[in-house]
Amino acid sequence: MTSTGQDSITTRQRRNRNNNPQSPPHVSSVTSRSIKKGAVPRSSPNLAEVKKKGKMKKLGQTTEENLIVALQGMDLNLEAKALAGTGLVLDEQLNGFHCLWDDSFPEGPERLHAIKEQLIQEGLLDRCVSFQARFAEKEELMLVHSLEYIDLMETTQYMNEGELHNLADTYDSVYLHPNSYTCACLASGSVLRLVDAVLGAEIRNGMAIIRPPGHHAQHSLMDGYCMFNHVAVAARYAQQKHSIQRVLIVDWDVHHGQGTQFTFDQDPSVLYFSIHRYEQGRFWPHLQASNWSTTGFGQGQGYTINVPWNQVGMRDADYIAAFLHILLPVALEFQPQLVLVAAGFDALQGDPKGEMAATPAGFAQLTHLLMGLAGGKLILSLEGGYNLRSLAEGVSASLHTLLGDPCPMLESPGAPCLSAQASLSCTLEALEPFWEVLVRPAETLEEDNMEEDNTEENEEEGPWEPPVLPILTWPVLQARTGLVYDQRMMSHCNLWDSHHPEMPQRISRIMYRLEELSLARRCLTLPVRPATDSELLTCHSAEYLGRLRATEKMKTRELHRESSNFDSIYICPSTFACAQLATGAVCRLVEAVLAGEVLNGVAVVRPPGHHAELDAACGFCFFNSVAVAARHAQAISGRALRILIVDWDIHHGNGTQHMFEDDPSVLYVSLHRYDHGTFFPMGDEGSSSQMGRAAGTGFTVNVAWNGPRMGDADYLAAWHRLVLPIAYEFNPELVLVSAGFDAARGDPLGGCQVSPEGYAHLTHLLMGLANGRIILILEGGYNLTSISESMAACTRSLLGDPPPLLALPRPPLSGALSSITETIQVHRRYWRSLRVIKVEDKEGPSSSKSVTKKASQPFSPGSAERMTAPEKNGVEAGIGKAISALSGEESTPDQTKSKTAVVALTQDQSSEPASGGAMLAQTTLEASAGGAMLGQTTSEEAMGGANLDQTTSVETVGGATLGQTTSVDAVGGAMLDQTTSEEAVGGATLAQTTSEAAMEEATLDQTTSEKAMGGTELIQTPLASCSENQTSSTSPMQGATPQISPSKLIGTLRILEQRSKSQEAPEEKSPLGEAAGGQDMDGSMRIQGFGDLADTDQAMFYAVTPLPWCPHLVAVCPIPAAGLDVTQPCGDCGTLQENWVCLSCYQVYCGRYINAHMLQHHQDSGHPLVLSYVDLSAWCYHCQAYVHHQALLDVKNVAHQNKFGEAMPHPH
Repeated sequence: MTSTGQDSITTRQRRNRNNNPQSPPHVSSVTSRSIKKGAVPRSSPNLAEVKKKGKMKKLGQTTEENLIVALQGMDLNLEAKALAGTGLVLDEQLNGFHCLWDDSFPEGPERLHAIKEQLIQEGLLDRCVSFQARFAEKEELMLVHSLEYIDLMETTQYMNEGELHNLADTYDSVYLHPNSYTCACLASGSVLRLVDAVLGAEIRNGMAIIRPPGHHAQHSLMDGYCMFNHVAVAARYAQQKHSIQRVLIVDWDVHHGQGTQFTFDQDPSVLYFSIHRYEQGRFWPHLQASNWSTTGFGQGQGYTINVPWNQVGMRDADYIAAFLHILLPVALEFQPQLVLVAAGFDALQGDPKGEMAATPAGFAQLTHLLMGLAGGKLILSLEGGYNLRSLAEGVSASLHTLLGDPCPMLESPGAPCLSAQASLSCTLEALEPFWEVLVRPAETLEEDNMEEDNTEENEEEGPWEPPVLPILTWPVLQARTGLVYDQRMMSHCNLWDSHHPEMPQRISRIMYRLEELSLARRCLTLPVRPATDSELLTCHSAEYLGRLRATEKMKTRELHRESSNFDSIYICPSTFACAQLATGAVCRLVEAVLAGEVLNGVAVVRPPGHHAELDAACGFCFFNSVAVAARHAQAISGRALRILIVDWDIHHGNGTQHMFEDDPSVLYVSLHRYDHGTFFPMGDEGSSSQMGRAAGTGFTVNVAWNGPRMGDADYLAAWHRLVLPIAYEFNPELVLVSAGFDAARGDPLGGCQVSPEGYAHLTHLLMGLANGRIILILEGGYNLTSISESMAACTRSLLGDPPPLLALPRPPLSGALSSITETIQVHRRYWRSLRVIKVEDKEGPSSSKSVTKKASQPFSPGSAERMTAPEKNGVEAGIGKAISALSGEESTPDQTKSKTAVVALTQDQSSEPASGGAMLAQTTLEASAGGAMLGQTTSEEAMGGANLDQTTSVETVGGATLGQTTSVDAVGGAMLDQTTSEEAVGGATLAQTTSEAAMEEATLDQTTSEKAMGGTELIQTPLASCSENQTSSTSPMQGATPQISPSKLIGTLRILEQRSKSQEAPEEKSPLGEAAGGQDMDGSMRIQGFGDLADTDQAMFYAVTPLPWCPHLVAVCPIPAAGLDVTQPCGDCGTLQENWVCLSCYQVYCGRYINAHMLQHHQDSGHPLVLSYVDLSAWCYHCQAYVHHQALLDVKNVAHQNKFGEAMPHPH
């Protein structure tokens, strides 16, 4: 069994990987990491020859089986029938109130009348599942509001107009009517009804078109037209009734939803994101708490996100940028189980309140982006919106998107304006300490001092006049997704090597899987035709075309000779015809999409094409199908149609790049392994410095990975930070994807870790572009299981099914961030959407008090718990950082064998007044008995007594990485002292060390938090004392940390290298361990994979040798007559994750990283041996080790039969 030392150290990853210590993807990477287009490892003496022939050894059977086990253990959501239907509440009862003393009051019944008329006109009412509004009970409202307040509101039913007017005047911006209470209860109940329907699997998503609005209402306070806070009540209701642990609330109303924020600002189970007009506090509700500097308090710090707009006229590009750069990355790390939207439409152009310039198409885009979260469980609740036409069209556009209609193209997408960039930069700075996914290399925070060579930039300084509101049209389609496939393409084969990776079974296995999942029948299958010569000649020379056609009549020896004239190519008599069919099939699909016959499509074709050049075959490719299809699309359109080509094949598409490098009508974006020019196709053409030439300069974008192990987090980071910002600015009219799946887990050539779920999300995010016109064309991918599952996941996204839940086991690798940053630096002069600037916030000092770090307590709702980081002192003073590194003293031998280091990040002062520079102190401490922890600590969940207190890691900045130390409590009597792999960073090796921690006498002196209107203050004192055995850490509040200027910060973080000496830690444990503890390193062997580990993100591998026998095997009892059920939930908590079966009594309980009920069962019963239902490994609690023995084979075989429907292969 193998696992990377780096990955195994994080509890979050252990949870998400189903406690499977085998990590099959790493096995595949180890066995074939160096293979590039069929090459063998470096040790082979015939490297050049093998590269030419494209040979590779077939995956071992064990590796393949392990991959299948891993894929079957994933939450692919491929087998389940996709939920259908969008719920809608639009009830006339909600129009039973209005302002009695002011007929011009903007919040009136005419709002819902206008919406209903629009929905009827567009035929949307009949397409939705209608629900009647229901009355919210007092007990439900009391989840957020006080009983006294609810009772007061109830009495308004019996007041006369004068009494209502007098009471309303005691609040801000409200009116009251005798029916206000009833309608507010119906409005809240409407959202609760949709919560029940979505979480009860009646519908996929929903929208509540209700009034009065709710997001300003507070615990005991009416505010801003709002009586009860509907989305806040719904969030608490979902948690209480449906056991939802993590809820995301998105508030895109132009006014800040302070009521919602105050409800949850100390709660890490609810992530609140608001994007609103602020204007340095001059816009209602005029609260300091509405600014970016307010991030939550106590355990909720980091879970409040405010993006304040400080000018009017904000456009779609500004809103989309906030979603891409902030909301989506954080949400993927947060992993919500339900998304609620406070959907105000007063940011639409023409609204008298908002004075913004967003369009209905823009809100359709925002809705689409949110549909990729929480498995599609999304509910929109109407808030504001006071221009009747804009409101009606905004609601309609969002409802269209919920129903699965494609997003309309944006009229003027552009890039975020300077003011928006400033707000985003401030918000990112405030949130970075709390979210790993937001950590960025220092280069992206540099002042952008480029020459202003773009006149548009300067034009933005003046007021922007919104255009006339466009009239949206929605396509009427006969079918949604087209499919092209022809088994005749299987006749292209290697006559000399039957195990060549580009084998005919690639496409047949994909089609078999699509049919097995009933996806093929949901598509419109289109007939395939060969590409015509005129089509091929748009991208290839006549001489080359004739040369390939001549191979049809060649003899075997001549074919072999001709093959050797190209790089990594084999040719058979059927090759030319198959290549013609593959390219023609894609052209046929393009025709269907552009004609409106289908919305999007999938091309299951071979041979692949993206390496093929104008006059040469290359890398298994003959005709460049994607390039020919792009030219065919432009020919059909009769103009230079704007086409985006996204190439996510693990190999750089050199042929495609060359064909469009001088053409600004085609934007080519490739994400591939580059390995400093040593990965196929080798050379510098795939480097990030390549940008196109002549008129096409800036339209070639390469994200060049310089190592293996790139996974979902890395690709999504590239999507959010680079690919989608450029794509939205380019505003394509057609999207073509060179969909190679050799970056997938288990691929023998790629060595990467993208999951089927990851590919589904990448596809979904691209579907918001080009009016939904997107075509996926198969390129590479050489593990049959991986490509089948990955293409199936993408096809489901194209068919409109919500992407499956995506658990990210780790943040983006520092090497991946470096590659993304390199590309951004190259292209920011061409794409304004990539420009990040450092700015000074122009308002005065914050009312928030500075916060010193506290050690937080574990939080129960799922993985939402995060440790609070110190809030910045004087956060309004600016967003610059200065960093100082202080090395600590070496620990004494009687302590844990790690050293102490203190890293303080001090906020730089700006020219504006501020109450001093805020410091972010991050401390790695020796945690021994009686010791108190000081500094920034991330507290992972307490899993049945396994309380993991772990310092956060500091990402690579300027090529330097800071060391990381983890302290782990004693669990079940077994202490884990783990050492991660040493990582090489630019030649400097960093050791990450875990120390044992016993925190019984840790002292934490902390004042309580104070809540005030307009801002919340949290004042905490530093820890009172530290153990004598520890190095005393200086509180950031004492100003002991020197400041460093920002110019010295960029690219110059000093490396803290605090290593544990091997002779000081003789009882070191392996990072692999079951629910009760680790295994001695004596029983494991460290393997250095991939040769020299020169890349930052490569890791040490551990191979654990299980005990061949243990004295407790006698406790294994016969298998019950009923057999085993590997889907059986935990007997205590009912979870279906990471369960184990006791081999004595055959009761089933969850493992340590869920709720540790199996550990508790062992402690209560003394039964020693358990079997994992995840990976079928056996663990002995008494021996503290894995065990593999003949006595366990029967039960393993029964479990394997139940899990996979077949006997366990090669039992030995």
